[in-house]
Amino acid sequence: MKQVRVMVIVPAFNEEAAIGGVVRSVRRILPGAPIFVIDDFSSDATARLAQEAGAKVVRLPAHRGLGECLRTGYRLAYEAGCDYAIRLDGDGQHEAADIPLMLEALTSNGTDAVIGSRFLTPGNWESPFARAVGIALFRRLLKPVLGKTVHDPTSGFIGVNRRALEVFSRDLPLHYPEIGGLMMLKRNRFRFHEISCRMHPRRTGCSSFTFTKSFHYTLHVLLGIFVNSVRFGIPIGPVARHGFEGE
Repeated sequence: MKQVRVMVIVPAFNEEAAIGGVVRSVRRILPGAPIFVIDDFSSDATARLAQEAGAKVVRLPAHRGLGECLRTGYRLAYEAGCDYAIRLDGDGQHEAADIPLMLEALTSNGTDAVIGSRFLTPGNWESPFARAVGIALFRRLLKPVLGKTVHDPTSGFIGVNRRALEVFSRDLPLHYPEIGGLMMLKRNRFRFHEISCRMHPRRTGCSSFTFTKSFHYTLHVLLGIFVNSVRFGIPIGPVARHGFEGE
């Protein structure tokens, strides 16, 4: 029987206070899986602490952003021959104990990608007002594009199989990679769905998303949804549902 190969990808930028705990929590759940921390040229001890905790570290030569971190991680997983890749953030907000649920969903019904959603279970998570408004807007605008509702379109907790891994390793958008990734799944007619996952408030450090950055991010994503829909010929509206396999 073929042994399933899983790689865990953790993008991180200046997460020295949390990264060690993240790596150790993943190691407890998947003791044999390689964990790659993609360090986005942090100015603190993120890389050293990740390595001390048991991760393999790839340090980018300059601060390139989340999209470059993810594409690098997916490329490593694909070239290593992995069957699945799980991505979670380095800030400690995701619950590593939910990884088996994600793997079960990936391996049990032919799904190409699984999104860990903090919003499927009522009361599981409450976002700050500005971010909640942005997520609700993305959710509404993406529904006719994707042909279904994705409740947590900016989730940083996602698992993919080898088919999706190949595409993400090559073409994942460097800007707004979460939402861009959803549109790539749609474009390639991959099957994907959400499962309910836990998320914890950030206990250390601070988010890089200030109000101003969140506003600019929202504008760029809205423009990206429109541009990519036109560029790749993704139908919007009722036509998007016809023949879509991800429902």
